[in-house]
Amino acid sequence: MMKDFFSKEQIDRFYELISAANEVVILSHTNPDGDAVGSVVAMKRFLVLEGKKPTVIIPNRHPDYLSFLDPEGEIIVYKENKKMAESYVRSCDLILALDFNQLSRIDDVERVVRKSLSPKVLIDHHPSPEREPFDLVLSETEISSNCELLYWLFSSCKERAIPVDVAEPLYVGMMTDTNNFANSVLASTFRMASDLIGKGVDKEKLQHLVFGGFSESRMRLMGYLLSEKMTVLPEMEAGFIMLSKEDQEKFSFAEGDSEGFVNIPLSIKGINISALFTESEGVVRVSLRSANDFSVNKMARRFFNGGGHERASGGKLFIPFGKVADYFVESLTKSIEEYRNGKN
Repeated sequence: MMKDFFSKEQIDRFYELISAANEVVILSHTNPDGDAVGSVVAMKRFLVLEGKKPTVIIPNRHPDYLSFLDPEGEIIVYKENKKMAESYVRSCDLILALDFNQLSRIDDVERVVRKSLSPKVLIDHHPSPEREPFDLVLSETEISSNCELLYWLFSSCKERAIPVDVAEPLYVGMMTDTNNFANSVLASTFRMASDLIGKGVDKEKLQHLVFGGFSESRMRLMGYLLSEKMTVLPEMEAGFIMLSKEDQEKFSFAEGDSEGFVNIPLSIKGINISALFTESEGVVRVSLRSANDFSVNKMARRFFNGGGHERASGGKLFIPFGKVADYFVESLTKSIEEYRNGKN
């Protein structure tokens, strides 16, 4: 039984836009994770079956452990090939924006997308989607992942079953965004997983490729951070990890190596809030998680120039890295007070 995440009018409009297009650009957010890469790859393969000419563009390179989803290296990385990427955006018939709620999430690609006169569709599962630039918005926040949202959308096309080459990236996106079924899982998620496995998805193979595809240096970095750079605040039921540029250089850090680090403090008994702070050029990237009904989304919006889901959010800080820990404790103290007073 299909989950009714969309109205008939939305489904009809989506397929109407797809049918009218030939060259389609598919976009996802900066620092793409498993759900982002799974979404764009699944959509591309789906559109090829529909006889379209899809092109995937991402702002910066995806983590190496997800490269198996793009074995031919066909995804265009904007930072590495700006002219080609902009040419595709300018000449396409349709733009599909997947797994992000604001055009600012695609960094410099935003400028050329806003100038495009082509129809635009947003398919996303994050709160407060930006609606004005889009001709159609398919948004559902009560869902495990953007790949699950795509699964139900593709399932609405009764004329075509989901083949295994589309099913695999959908499963990867759902698996990674739920942290291997640890969070944000609904009954519909298990129905999706069951159906995709029935279609031929080898879940053990995909789990090994994703969770067993890290480098030795990444594993040593994780051990070092746990031993030396993790702070536990039991009185606040919180823990946080600091990843400096110096530590990144010491362990040959590559984009995506910190995937999952933010969840580690939540494995400690009594810890329900966690954070990861990653020093970058001119900015500190912030990842926040919670294991109860404490809203890290509200905290991210108020203190960290960001947002996201209620239990999984992110943001940025523009302060010296050495001041981040004190700032986090101060902002967390205020957030917890509001939470306990029923305002969070």
